[in-house]
Amino acid sequence: MIDIKNLHKSFGNDEILKGVNLQVNKGETTVIIGPSGSGKTTLLRCINLLETPSEGTISVGTSKLTFDKDNKPSKKEVITLRKKTGMVFQGFYLFPHMTVIENIIEGLVIVLKRPKNEAREKGLKLLEKVGLIEKCDDYPYQLSGGQQQRVAIARAMAMEPDVLLFDEPTSALDPEIEGEVLKVMKNLSHEGMTMVIVTHKMSFARNTAHKVIFLDHGLIVEEGSPKQIFEETENQRIKQFLSLFND
Repeated sequence: MIDIKNLHKSFGNDEILKGVNLQVNKGETTVIIGPSGSGKTTLLRCINLLETPSEGTISVGTSKLTFDKDNKPSKKEVITLRKKTGMVFQGFYLFPHMTVIENIIEGLVIVLKRPKNEAREKGLKLLEKVGLIEKCDDYPYQLSGGQQQRVAIARAMAMEPDVLLFDEPTSALDPEIEGEVLKVMKNLSHEGMTMVIVTHKMSFARNTAHKVIFLDHGLIVEEGSPKQIFEETENQRIKQFLSLFND
C-alpha cells in the first residue's frame, strides 16, 4: 500500500528525515511514536506531499514518485498521489461558515464533481459512522472539540482515500473527550481501513496498532508488533521513552 525508500527531508541545513524506509500494508494500522522533534509529523506530511521530500521514493498504491535535487514531480503527479491519502490534523480546520454536512461534502462536490444530492447521502452515512448524524445541520462552533475532530475524520473519509494519515488527532482535546475520537479510529482499524497514525497515546498504540514504529532523530530505530516494542524491546532509548508514559 505504502512503500517509502531512503526518504530524506531537510529545511535549510537542518536534516529532519535521514533516510527513512517504511512499508505499510493494506488494511493495517501503523502507529508512529517517538519524542518531540524526531520527525514524525514531517514524515506524515511527506507521505501526502504537504512537504516535498529532498530525496527518496514514495509509493502509494500504484502511484510512485522519486525525489532528488534534479527530479521534481509534476503538479499532476503530486495531485494524483495526494488524492490517495486523507489527512487528519491536530487542529480541526472546519469551515466555520458551513454546517457539518456542508464541510464534509465540500470536497466531493467541488473536487470530485459529485452531484450534491449524492454527496449529501454519502456525507450522512459517514456522519452515522462517526456517531454524529444528529449534528448534520449544526455549525462547528456548536460542537465540542471531540465532535469537530470526528467531523474532520468524516471529511477525510469522504474523499475515498486509500490511506488515512493522523497527526496527533487527540492532542488538542481534553482527556474526557479524546476517547470518543479514539473509539472512531479503533472502529476504522477493525474495519480494515489503512491508517498511519502519529500519537502520544501509548495505550492506543498498544491496543490498536498492527505495527509500531519508533522514530528518533529522523531515523526508524525499531519497528515491530506492539508486543515487540512495548514488552520485548532491548533498545534502551525506547525503554527510556516508554517509561515516561503511564496511560
